[in-house]
Amino acid sequence: MALITLTTDIGMHDFVPGAIKGQLYGENESFKVIDITNLLSPFNYIQASYVCRNVINNFPEGTLHVILVNVFDRKKPHMLFAEHNGQYIGCADNGLLTMILDEAPQKVVTLPYKENEKINIFTSTKLLAEAYNKIVQGKTIEQVGYVGAEIVVNNPLRPILGKDWMDGQIIFIDNFENIIINITEKQFEDARKGRAFKIVFKRSETIDQISDTYSDVAEGEKLAIFNAAGYLEIAINKGNAAGLLGLQGFTEMPSGMPSQIINNRLVYQTVKIHFEDQD
Repeated sequence: MALITLTTDIGMHDFVPGAIKGQLYGENESFKVIDITNLLSPFNYIQASYVCRNVINNFPEGTLHVILVNVFDRKKPHMLFAEHNGQYIGCADNGLLTMILDEAPQKVVTLPYKENEKINIFTSTKLLAEAYNKIVQGKTIEQVGYVGAEIVVNNPLRPILGKDWMDGQIIFIDNFENIIINITEKQFEDARKGRAFKIVFKRSETIDQISDTYSDVAEGEKLAIFNAAGYLEIAINKGNAAGLLGLQGFTEMPSGMPSQIINNRLVYQTVKIHFEDQD
């Protein structure tokens, strides 16, 4: 079965998400299209890369991941079609691909728009659908596009490390208002080196242990946990951490707050971890 995932920042307020799926099915009625989300925050590469990276890792080989996020941020006469670890990814040439993969794609080709063709979200989708249909029919990625083009490269947002501390940024707030930080469990343990720690965030709130489950603390109490994707998460057991703790991500905040500007548009609040040698 030819699987296609669909992830966009288009929203659900008009006909566009449905029409995009129509474009995909119009190329091959046997495609199975799976909506991941159409509600990513506009222009938010950090959020999109977090979501897409963890979607891709959980699908069988041969799946196409159509990612339509900030498609027209850069004026490019093509879309990208990549093959990486058995997965296919179609997206704009805007730097998001390398942020999702955290490295250069193993194989990538460009899919040029047809001469004198109007460039819009539907013609972009059609390029990806045509390329994937050729893959399903047995062609290689080198046979469906142009090899050797230089693509836009952006690096993922990484935590900042010091000898006795690390800074992370809020990259996602989920439906329960749990706060996801761009620190993986491996990065945390490598920096920690077995030492005691304190996670410090707004209003000098601190957490000094990692929980295994939300129920490790009483209802209404805050906790830190590594989520299913392996990222540090700050939560409140049966509560809304982002709202109750006053933390924000991917929205502009007043100047003077502890934050970092990404792409001159988006501000992410910093969470600091202090490490201390035990006596």
